[in-house]
Amino acid sequence: MYFSTEPAVTTGLPFYKTVLCLTCVLILIINGVSLFHNLGQLKGANEIQGQTAKVIDKVQYVNVLIMDAESSLRGYFLSGSEVYLGPLRTASSEIDAQFAELDRLLAETPSQRRSLAQLHTLVYRKLDTMNQVLDVYRQGGLDDIVKIAGSSDSKSDMDEIRLQVVILVQEQNELLAVRSATFAREYRNAVFLGISINAMAILVLALFYRLIRRSYFARATTQRALESANDNLESMVVLRTEQLSVLSRHLISVSEEEKARLARELHDELGANLTSINIDLNAVADTVRAGAPELALMLDRARATLVETVELKRRIVDNLRPSLLDHLGLAAAVQSYCEEFGRVTKLDCEALIDGDIDVASPMHAIAVFRIVQESLNNIAKYARARHVIVHLGREAGGLALEVSDDGVGIDADAVAKPKSHGLLGMRERALLLGGSLRVKRGVNNVGTCVEAFIPLSRVADSGEAAPHVAAPLPFSGLHPSEGDRTQSLRPYSIRRRTLRGPGGQSR
Repeated sequence: MYFSTEPAVTTGLPFYKTVLCLTCVLILIINGVSLFHNLGQLKGANEIQGQTAKVIDKVQYVNVLIMDAESSLRGYFLSGSEVYLGPLRTASSEIDAQFAELDRLLAETPSQRRSLAQLHTLVYRKLDTMNQVLDVYRQGGLDDIVKIAGSSDSKSDMDEIRLQVVILVQEQNELLAVRSATFAREYRNAVFLGISINAMAILVLALFYRLIRRSYFARATTQRALESANDNLESMVVLRTEQLSVLSRHLISVSEEEKARLARELHDELGANLTSINIDLNAVADTVRAGAPELALMLDRARATLVETVELKRRIVDNLRPSLLDHLGLAAAVQSYCEEFGRVTKLDCEALIDGDIDVASPMHAIAVFRIVQESLNNIAKYARARHVIVHLGREAGGLALEVSDDGVGIDADAVAKPKSHGLLGMRERALLLGGSLRVKRGVNNVGTCVEAFIPLSRVADSGEAAPHVAAPLPFSGLHPSEGDRTQSLRPYSIRRRTLRGPGGQSR
């Protein structure tokens, strides 16, 4: 998981990259336009070639029609059969359509239109001559045909027609050659232009690819550096968090040791001094009681103040290090503290203890007791509850604690607040011994429930006596329970009771 405190970068593409992109697009557009123009020229050249071929075919066809008509007329003269006049009739019927088509094809070439006009004149004059000869033959006979043939030069007419046809074909070929040369030159220029455009496009694309590649590697390098920095930062945060957690647990251990030492010194030194003062006051009071009752009364008041001081010392020592925890065990300490808490706060505080929990070592016992103490203090301060249940039991592998109330409950975000020192302290105490702690809403979303699990050592699980870190506090003559450490009572085994709310509903 990587994180960064810098805002997201929203800048666009650099200007030079934008210019390169636009240049590449413009070159591609020019290349497309050039290709479209070349296709148009190629299409025009193909149309010109087709038109030239059509003109040549039409002119040759006209020449063939005239030659066939002349040959068919000779055959008719020789045989007298009407069958031979078919080509002449065909030529008379088709010649107009052919010249009309030629006139349309040569509409844009004035020079060839003049040649076409001459051919038109020669062809129609030849057809008129052949029709006149046919009419004369049918009316007068062969002698009149001989006279007409002698007066007209039929061979020269056909030579002129053939010559005009050759001229038209030659002009078409020359025009085709000129247009082909022009098209070849333009096509060659277009090819060179296309190659140049493609070369420029390839060059621009290569530059753009180089820029993108450089930008990609720079971004990848930056990303790797950022990931490495984030990894280092995350590792440092984890390390610092672990160090702070270790320091917090160490401070908790040192605090408990210091409290135990201070409680022991108060109990030993201050207890001994108070006991000595009490003995001296008793002796003095007994001595002066008969002769000076006023002084005896003052001494009695001093003894009463001394008893209050002893009680104050006892409360201070119990707050620093509960003596019941060291002498009577965890069960008795929790039970006594819950009774005292209920008496002081006027709350119904019930302690349910299941199983043999006094096998816990002093370190485990003080951790559980402090969690119970902090949980009850929080209930007294914030919960506005009426019923509290402290359930402590022995489970496989450790001690399970549950402190629940029927108060206003706790917000989900309050648990994660950095200033929730009490909750953090309870959690650190549990983590110090490898356990866990969870704070959540109670049953049916009513009140708050603190759940903790503290694993026990293998010695405690096996039922053997766990070694004590701190020696038990000795009792002075002023303490209510005098003597050495006594065996703890039989562990409590009380069935857990379901509390009832104001409306009689279970919670």
